[in-house]
Formats: sequence, C-alpha cells, structure tokens
Amino acid sequence: MTKIKRVAIVGGTHGNEFTGVYLIKKFEKDPALIQCHSFETFTLLGNPRAFEENRRYIDKDLNRCFFKKDLQDTTLSSYEDTRAKNIQQILVPKGNSQVDVIMDLHSTTTNMGLSIILQNQHPFLLKLGAYLSSINPLVKVCCPNSDRESSFLRSLCELGFVIEVGPIAQSILIAEWFQKTEELVYSILNYLDASNQGTAPQSPSAVTVYLTISDVDYPRNERGEIQAMIHPQLQFRDYQPLHPGDPMFLTFDGKEIPYVGKSTVYPIFINEAAYYEKGIAMSLTKRQEILLSSDDRIEMLPSES
Repeated sequence: MTKIKRVAIVGGTHGNEFTGVYLIKKFEKDPALIQCHSFETFTLLGNPRAFEENRRYIDKDLNRCFFKKDLQDTTLSSYEDTRAKNIQQILVPKGNSQVDVIMDLHSTTTNMGLSIILQNQHPFLLKLGAYLSSINPLVKVCCPNSDRESSFLRSLCELGFVIEVGPIAQSILIAEWFQKTEELVYSILNYLDASNQGTAPQSPSAVTVYLTISDVDYPRNERGEIQAMIHPQLQFRDYQPLHPGDPMFLTFDGKEIPYVGKSTVYPIFINEAAYYEKGIAMSLTKRQEILLSSDDRIEMLPSES
C-alpha cells in the first residue's frame, strides 16, 4: 500500500492565477484547515515575484523549468530557473524527507470545469481520480499518454497532479471556483488520510481518463501571424467530441477550416489565453476507459474512435 508522509499544496506557479494564490494564503493563515492525522501537509507559493507584479511569470514560464537537465544546469540563471531550483530543494531535498504528493493549484481561461491532471498513470493516482469523479461528476481526469519526461512542477514527485479550474480570466477571483477548488482540496486530503489508515472509500472499478495526444496551433502565415480563430461551434466545448470534418477554425473572412484527423478526439484547453505565445490553440485527447483492480493492475479498454 502506498504510504503518504508529506503532501505539498502549491499555488501561484503562475503569478496571475489568483485562485491558487489566495487559497495558499488562506491555508497559511489557518493551517488547521489542511491538517491531517497521518501525514504532514505544507503550502508553497510557487512564483511570489510574478504574483507581486501581477504577471504569469517574470522571465519564463516557471511550469516549464523542471526538466532534470535544466535543474542541474547552473548556467540557467533566470528568475524562474533559479526559483525552480529552489522549489526542488524545498520539495525533494537530498538526504531529507521528500514530498510524496504534490497538489498544484491552477486556473485557466478555458472551459475546463474541475479537472485533475495527473503526472502519470500510477494506479494510486488513477484510483484517486476515479474516486473524485464518482463523488463529483463535474470532475474530469486527464493524464499524459506517454512516459516522456515532464517540465512541469508536478513532475518533482511520482504522485504529482494539478487541479485545473475554469473558465476564470487572468488576475481575477471568482468565488464559485475558489470554493469548488477548496472543496476539492479537502476531498483529496481526506482521501489520502483515509488511504494511509486503510479506510479509503471504495473507488469505482473503472475511470474515464482523457489521454493527451497532441497540441494544435492556430493557422498562421509565413510571418507567424494568426490567420484564424477557434470556430464558434468549438469554443467552450472542452471535453466534447470533435469528429473528422467538424469545423475547427474560422478565418477572419469567414472561411471554415475543418478538423482533418481520422478519428474522434476530445479537445481541452481550447483557446487558452496563456497559450497564444506557446503556439497552442488546443490540446487533443482521446477518451479512454481504464479498469482498476484491487492489486493495482490497470487495463485499458478499447478507446473510442
């Protein structure tokens, strides 16, 4: 059985995502809210300087600074590179007790609702996702479709994940999403505590997971200028099926550009404001049913097409 000893709750990895920042401030003001019997819980404000300046980041995206080679590269000395190295020392110090679970709180301008983005397909994380989506049908579970190394903060430990909520505009607070995120945090902590004591609630025997396939950029000209927008029929339809031939983009003069893939996909992060600079209009996922067994074996059912 996986034994949890230390849990880190991180907020403000992006300085203009206020939900996580102000939840961290609330927990720091009243630590009893996140205190559990069987493990230590502590908080971390990811990018304090970016929050002070009301920016996503100072020099570069902190949540892209956690490749192992970058953390070991002393020549990388931007504010975020230095902060990433500091965070690594806080969460996974050499020779000391390392964090077992990282819960990284984010918000998005897209219609992702309540999403749990897992670092990997570890059976413990999948069971957690299955439980959360069973007690709240609004919770969606995402995870990568490969074991490639990640540059995200959550990758600092095996049992890392993100809570992603939205739509929320950058640099504002929405009370409804603040409360839903807070409630989800408590549900997760209670599950981890119960799991440590052997009294974890029974998770469903299967979980629906959205596995990331690829990112799609906006149509651009030879100068890199965007030539089309998200099609109105696709806007705000995160997690909804996109079939081959369905409209995907709309040019400025009204021409539809269809999705030309060979199978049905489920786009997420559709029209995320922070992703324009990254050349990402949306991420494509496939919807996958995964069977979970009591002995931590997982079985992929045939995916939808």
